[in-house]
Amino acid sequence: MHRSLRRSTAVGIAALALALAGCANAAPSATAPSSTDAAADTLDGEVSVYAAASLAGAFDEIATAFTAEHPDVTVVPVYDGSSTLVTQILEGAPADVFASADESNMDKAGDAAVDPELFASNTLVIAVPAGNPKGIADLADLADLADVTTVLCAVEVPCGAASAKLLDAAGVSIEAASLEQNVTAVLTKVETGEADAGLVYATDVIGRDDVEGVVPDNADDVVNHYPIAALADAPNPDAAQAFVAFVLSDAGQAILAEFGFGKP
Repeated sequence: MHRSLRRSTAVGIAALALALAGCANAAPSATAPSSTDAAADTLDGEVSVYAAASLAGAFDEIATAFTAEHPDVTVVPVYDGSSTLVTQILEGAPADVFASADESNMDKAGDAAVDPELFASNTLVIAVPAGNPKGIADLADLADLADVTTVLCAVEVPCGAASAKLLDAAGVSIEAASLEQNVTAVLTKVETGEADAGLVYATDVIGRDDVEGVVPDNADDVVNHYPIAALADAPNPDAAQAFVAFVLSDAGQAILAEFGFGKP
């Protein structure tokens, strides 16, 4: 074979080999998903979130934001007093996440809660009907003013324990008309006129026009810190961990701040 022909043939074969190698190297990068996408694709099903009643508004919005990022996950919230929720969890309720309004009830969960972390804080106010018809200005008025009906949370509930601490510090003793199992029930009685006042969280009265809050003296001395944890027996552990991470993230913290919750 002529020398120039052999040279051109060799060059052509080398070029073809290089082209084939380039195609082989390029193909995987065009189709392989990122590790982030792969992880996101594994999240689906339901995630059951047992959360303190005071978190209802904020967690409803957090659930919406979370499912926008993970559209194959359905968040199923269960709201009640923290003491009621932890009892249900310890009795085997199929919960994935527990968010308590205090550290005491999270402690009761024991090993059922995996590495709890604080994510928010809250303080108490005196809830009164709009316009404050009884003219309540501080805790002492709940005991001293005539014909004032006051409702409180039961002491085993976080808002009840905080209320007892605040009243004791102020030296005020109240004969409550009823002791409720969650803060929502206290607020409902004030809202419907069954009570003239009730101790609730500051976040419970924000944005409402049917009730208003009176900030008692030394309210900042009694602060509830809220912990959250995925549960050891979570039916959907991956989604549970992802939900907890979202609550602790900047996005979750921004939503909590919008609803009046303080930093942990």
